[in-house]
Amino acid sequence: MSVTAAPQARGAATAWFVLVAISICHMLNDIMQSMLQAIYPLLSAEFSLTYAQIGLLTFAFQVTASLLQPVIGGYTDRNPMPRSLPWGMASSLVGVLMLAFAPSYHVLFAGAMLIGIGSAVFHPESSRVARLASGGRYGTAQSLFQLGGNFGQSMGPLLAAFIVVPLGRPWVSVFAIGAAIGMTLLWRVGSWAETRRRAAAARTVQAPPLPRGKVMTALIVLALLTFTKNIYTASLSSYYTFFLIDKFQLTAQQSQLMLFLFLGAMAAGVMLGGMLGDRVGPRTVIWISILGVLPFTLALPHVGLQATALLTIAIGVILASAFPAIVVFAQELVPGRTGLIAGIFFGFAFGMGGIAAALLGVLADARGIQFVYLVCSFLPLMGLLTIFLPRQRDLVPA
Repeated sequence: MSVTAAPQARGAATAWFVLVAISICHMLNDIMQSMLQAIYPLLSAEFSLTYAQIGLLTFAFQVTASLLQPVIGGYTDRNPMPRSLPWGMASSLVGVLMLAFAPSYHVLFAGAMLIGIGSAVFHPESSRVARLASGGRYGTAQSLFQLGGNFGQSMGPLLAAFIVVPLGRPWVSVFAIGAAIGMTLLWRVGSWAETRRRAAAARTVQAPPLPRGKVMTALIVLALLTFTKNIYTASLSSYYTFFLIDKFQLTAQQSQLMLFLFLGAMAAGVMLGGMLGDRVGPRTVIWISILGVLPFTLALPHVGLQATALLTIAIGVILASAFPAIVVFAQELVPGRTGLIAGIFFGFAFGMGGIAAALLGVLADARGIQFVYLVCSFLPLMGLLTIFLPRQRDLVPA
């Protein structure tokens, strides 16, 4: 079986300008994403929103951002549209302006949807461009791409706290400047990718010699591993501050500093995972990342404050290194469907993170926050499923 694609040959030059530009745009995209949830208290006070209305804003954003990604990715696999990238960022720009100046809840709802649509357009196509620009360093390219997103997710709430909260909702419009910068960068990136795609349009690559059943099994395993990683990550990103306050009686500010340790460690882990995957293969990195973090997660609920800080850094680095390897492995399982795979795994990661956070909140209400971390400490055992993934040599085209 053969599929038409535009692969970047291993050993070709890596387009670092394109990769850095895509990473910066990923940062800008995710700043706007995380900013939305960061200003919920402001919106609630101004519009007298109920919890249900706030939940609907999250629903509007997550449904468009998560569920549309595989659809858009599958379509652009058959009809590559790198020049659609700036239009996705334009959708986010309009959404941000609507949030800044909305006169009613319905306009807020539409603004949240437009930011979600912008994210859904951005992720599949930009992941394809990152692979095209990788020069064969697929893991490094994916890591650099994801690094921008991680940084943006951590910066959004901080920027909202220092700009929007003290100055008022109209200052949300400041984020539109970032979107405009992103549009400019993505126009250049899209033009580069379109030229490269046309030059490579006649190339044909052979699909890996794996039966369809084995490919589906491997994709299910990768999805389960992603789910496992996201549950544990959600337990830290959503409830870690409460855990620290409950167990060590820290102040809110002290607990936030500990959370930033975790977020910084995750950013380092994303970059390390991709670079290591280029050297030893993504399957090996998945083994190390998911199962290798088990001793640290098992110890975390039972140690003191200083050891907790050290374990948090180790968990962040090791666990975050898995996702670039998972995405690269899935893309190699299904050549020519880079957009679909990126849409599924980025959308899946985002959606499952939200669901996991909600379920863990219910568990914390019922049994206490420390019980949540005791249960989650065993999740990396799911890393044993990696044994069902095909070996790297089986993915080499015949």
